[in-house]
Order: sequence, then structure tokens, then C-alpha cells
Amino acid sequence: MRALVISGGGSKGAYAGGVAEHLIRVQKKKYDLFVGTSTGSLLLTHLALGKIDKLYRLYTEVNQKSIFNRNPFVIKKKGNREYVGINYFNTLLQFIKHKRTFGESENLKKLINSNLSKEEYERARIETSDIVVTVSNLTKGVVEYKSIQKYSYEEFCDWIWISCNFVPFMSLAKRKGNEYADGGFGALVPIREAIRRGATEVDAIILKAENLDRRQVLGKNPFSLMMSLFQFMSNQIESNNVIEGDLVGQLKNVDINLYYTPSKLIENSLIFDKTLMKNWWQQGFEYASRRAVEKQDPTLVKKWIEFLKRQNPFS
Repeated sequence: MRALVISGGGSKGAYAGGVAEHLIRVQKKKYDLFVGTSTGSLLLTHLALGKIDKLYRLYTEVNQKSIFNRNPFVIKKKGNREYVGINYFNTLLQFIKHKRTFGESENLKKLINSNLSKEEYERARIETSDIVVTVSNLTKGVVEYKSIQKYSYEEFCDWIWISCNFVPFMSLAKRKGNEYADGGFGALVPIREAIRRGATEVDAIILKAENLDRRQVLGKNPFSLMMSLFQFMSNQIESNNVIEGDLVGQLKNVDINLYYTPSKLIENSLIFDKTLMKNWWQQGFEYASRRAVEKQDPTLVKKWIEFLKRQNPFS
């Protein structure tokens, strides 16, 4: 059984879309099982149905208003660098309303429901072995995996949304007495879960650079500092998930292919910039293409990279 696993990563999901497009359209890979966390969960159903053009439009047209009905951030620029400031009005409003999060992401929930139809949901249930999204049950302190085969259309859309809720900046969801948040708090790269469900070959798209050798710039305000701390924790979770998945894969003789980003794409993955996301999609597609060339003939890689640099200055 072949599985596609996509990690969390907010707006960097556009990069994963580009990688997945090459794997599915060019390399003609067919996946039986799809497992994702956070932004990875958003991608799964449309990838399973082969609706890549629709995904591209979604990921290159989305903006902050598409995600937040109450945005806790303001985006500021200093030179060529964008950084996050606090939207004092919205956060104060949250406190006045006795909310426990700085922002609300009900608009993302509406976006999911309006772009995943019930017909598409039914087709995906029939045409795949399974589609699984990762959520964190904060009440019980455990990670849970929600299968498309076990939930109704409305429930599954809800779990996709919950998988993406990066608390405390997005909504905290309550279901049957339990409170839930982003699956990345516990399983950012759910390779082990794919293997547990029977995968014998795994392609895992990891929305982080394989080698983080540049100095991290810590935030200058409480919000951006908090994002830096969350980024640090996410990196540790990701590393542990990959190591754990690799060990389980070796024990069970599973072939695991890892696809990382070429560099740290952005400081704050809750910034949704259309131009950047278009570039990331293209970069993801080209990276998967280079990997495919390298696998066939390693001597062609250098020429391929030089060609891409001439064609695309951002690559």
C-alpha cells in the first residue's frame, strides 16, 4: 500500500501542493492512503481526487481574510523582511468576550465547506482506502486520527478545520466534552500512523528545511516571540516524528521517501501572501522534478539546477 503523508506548515502548504502535483501528475504515482496534519489535512481530499488545479487556485488565492474572522496579527515590513505585530483591537475584543484565544478562524471553516462538496467527499471515500487527518485532543492529552471512512461529510469537514487550528492564534474547538487544536502539537509528520495503517511505501512531504543552519531571529513583541518559540517546538516534534517513523519503517521494511523544503520559506507560516505561495508551489514542483532526475541519473542534477536558475530567479 502506497501512502502520501503531508506535514503541517500553514501557508507553506502551497509548497507541498507543488511537490504532490509532480508526484501525481508527472511521476504518475497512485496513492491508496493519505495522512496529513494541519495544512496537510487541507490538501488530502482534493489530491486523492486528482483535483490539483482546484487546489492550486485555493492555495494561490487565499489571504488572511480567508482564514480569520478575527485576525490577531498585523503584518509589518522592515526592509525586505516581514514580521508580525499585534492587532490590539482584535485581541482586546477577544479578552472582553472572555475568549481563550487571540484570534478566531471561522472563515477557514466556511472555506473548507464551500470548497469540498458532499459529492467530492463521497467520491473520495469510494476511490481511496482511507484519508486521515490528525488532531490534538487537549483535554485528554493525546493525538487522534480521524478517518473519512468513519465520519459524515459535515463531521469530516469539521475535523479538517480542527486539524488546522493553531491555538492560541486560531479557534479552540470543543466536541463531545473534549477540546481540540492543531494536530501538529503532537504529530507534525504522521509517518508512523501511515505505517500503522498498512503502508508499505511512504512519500512524506515535510514543510521544513532539512538543515536549519541559519540563525533564528527572535520576535521583538510577545506575539512574534511566541511564534518563534512554537517554531522551535515544532522543529523538535518534526525531528522526533521523522526519526520515529524511520525506525518503524526499518523494522517493517517500509520504503520512506522524504521531501523537505530547500530553505526556511517564511518566519511565520500564518502569513498568507498570494505571490509567495505561487512561488512556493512552483518551487515544490521543481524540487520534486530534481529529485526524480537525481534518482534516474545523479550526474544530471547540476545541469538541471543551473537550467532552473536561468528560468526562475526565485529558485
